[in-house]
Amino acid sequence: MKTAVIGDGGWGSALAMVLDRNGHETTVWGPFEETRAMIQLCGENKTYLPGVQLPKSLRWTTDPAEAVEGAGLVVLVVPSRFYKSTMEVFKPYIPADALVVSATKGLDEKTHERMSAVAERILERPVAVLSGPSHAEEVARGVPCAVSIAAKDHAVAVQIQELFVNDAFRVYTLDDVVGVELGGALKNVIAVAAGIGDGMGYGDNSKAALMTRGIAEITRLGVALGAKPETFSGLSGIGDLMVTCMSKHSRNRGVGERLGKGESLEQIMGSMKMVAEGVWNCQAAKELADELGIPVPITAEVCAVVHGGKNPREAVTDLMQRSPKPEQEP
Repeated sequence: MKTAVIGDGGWGSALAMVLDRNGHETTVWGPFEETRAMIQLCGENKTYLPGVQLPKSLRWTTDPAEAVEGAGLVVLVVPSRFYKSTMEVFKPYIPADALVVSATKGLDEKTHERMSAVAERILERPVAVLSGPSHAEEVARGVPCAVSIAAKDHAVAVQIQELFVNDAFRVYTLDDVVGVELGGALKNVIAVAAGIGDGMGYGDNSKAALMTRGIAEITRLGVALGAKPETFSGLSGIGDLMVTCMSKHSRNRGVGERLGKGESLEQIMGSMKMVAEGVWNCQAAKELADELGIPVPITAEVCAVVHGGKNPREAVTDLMQRSPKPEQEP
């Protein structure tokens, strides 16, 4: 099938490589001509996926119409902050019969919408979701992993599953679009907290507690938004949370670690070329939870540290000194 990947970052490039390995004619779109020229010149996405040789069969373009012309599958992998504007650009060009899947893990900062909901509203068509524990650096090198694909129509999920699945990229289907997408978005915030603990020198006990209470927090908010609780026990829930909180590849955990060591957010973000969605999305997640009256204490403290300048040690103390309560709340 002819396929298009909208977004030439690390994750977009890695997913394009998966599709290419499966024999699909794949075009990758990015907004910057200098990035396209660099990739064409050296065969490597040095900015977002350094050290990985890209297959010569991949096509790269900055032209939206060219990117999706004749595509039977369009994969949306644009950072959440630029997602809405990019969808508006592509709306006139995406073929009417194309399958569309969103692989961006984030929330709209203003409306608090999930990314697929933003895409569905603008593109006026159903949009599936791909998420799970899958660092681009490993996927691009063919390291085995497993992810989830969710669509409202199970037949669509199966179609997309068949396009992606191979001996290094296993795909499971679900019908819980809300749960799969929220698991991917909200775990980034918890990963920032995990990194803060790493930066302050905390140990395994602390991270285990954080991750366990983090998935409880994610599940509470997800269920309130219509997700199925069991989804958060799967790949796009606890699976993605585990890898993002523990991995050396995790940008969100890395930002948190630097915050925990005393660097300012301005210093950290100014030195990064890649996106850390948890920094952008913690405010949206907290505001969304506040609107629904759902307690999200870890998210609230991350937000206070990231955007309010709160001392990380004070944030940890405030979390630990919350009033005692049952683990399984009604």
